[in-house]
Amino acid sequence: MKILPKYISREFIKLFILCEVILLSMFLVIDFVQKLDNFLEASVLKGKILSYFLYKIPYIIVQMWPIAVLIAVIILFCVLKKNNEIMAMKACGIDILELSRHIVMASLFLSIVSFLLSDKVVPYSSSKCNEIWDMEVEKQDPTRFYGSDQIWYKTSSAIYWIRHFDSAGNIMQNPIFYFFDKDFRLVKKIEAKRGIWENGLWKIEEGIIQKIQGDGNYEVSKFDDLFLEIAETPDSFKRRGIEPEDMSYQQLKRYAETVGAEGYDNTEYLVDLNLKLSFPLISLILALLGVPVALGLKTGGTSLAVSAGIGLCFLYYVVMGLSRSLGLSGILPPLLSAWTASFLFIFLGAYLIMTLER
Repeated sequence: MKILPKYISREFIKLFILCEVILLSMFLVIDFVQKLDNFLEASVLKGKILSYFLYKIPYIIVQMWPIAVLIAVIILFCVLKKNNEIMAMKACGIDILELSRHIVMASLFLSIVSFLLSDKVVPYSSSKCNEIWDMEVEKQDPTRFYGSDQIWYKTSSAIYWIRHFDSAGNIMQNPIFYFFDKDFRLVKKIEAKRGIWENGLWKIEEGIIQKIQGDGNYEVSKFDDLFLEIAETPDSFKRRGIEPEDMSYQQLKRYAETVGAEGYDNTEYLVDLNLKLSFPLISLILALLGVPVALGLKTGGTSLAVSAGIGLCFLYYVVMGLSRSLGLSGILPPLLSAWTASFLFIFLGAYLIMTLER
């Protein structure tokens, strides 16, 4: 490797690590202050609190990764400009595009590392972090159910199985209710096509009831609809399901395919699946933007350049959030909704670099 590329890459990586550590520390302090009351009210052990934040570190690192890359690029080029190193490089015939190429290559490497972290480390650490919060703070019973699909819910005298629960409409799909006596003998079983929450009761539609008789046999009867009086409300089934960050790319892909194969809307999972690929490349795109931001401002110094860069980063996230919303609503296809912001800012970064004074 030539001296200049090695020097640029080394200084960039050093600044990136410094920015990442600072951002991580700030995030942890803010998150700790915000959640401290919740932990104290739930009487969570100190060891569990420590484990919660340790498990959260990989997720925070990945989320702060693009911002750290952008700030590192801006600071690096502002320092080079301030020390007249940019002018010296130009005098030696080194083009701005050549300098940008070294940063882009280093950022590409960091994007790959970011993807590997988000795909191999974050799913495990994030799921453990959420598990501690759900069990220790929210006091949820992890044995009762599993997300919003394939729910198993157990009470002292009954077990409910729900193929899918629509938390927005409070609708059960294909629920089965098992009722037991004190000896845990099945006394009644209800299978239905759906269950709808109406006027404080569950209205069960199009199903079959099996009731035990005195001779031990079961009487079977059909019904169009009936109101089931049980203590559980929709809130009983509204729990945190499987989040995209809890799954690797392949796990999320299989989950999206399974949901779609069962006839349910898997648009949300397809959008997040594509975002898993596009998000790591944000680092590369913001690095591309950081070069013209640092070199294009004639006044204001490093602080103004960093502020402008953070503003661009904020705009990027706004566009990405908007395109994701359009994807979830079905206006944009999942692939386009995940990559719209990236395409727009790639063109913006390339344009700004091409217009720089070389």
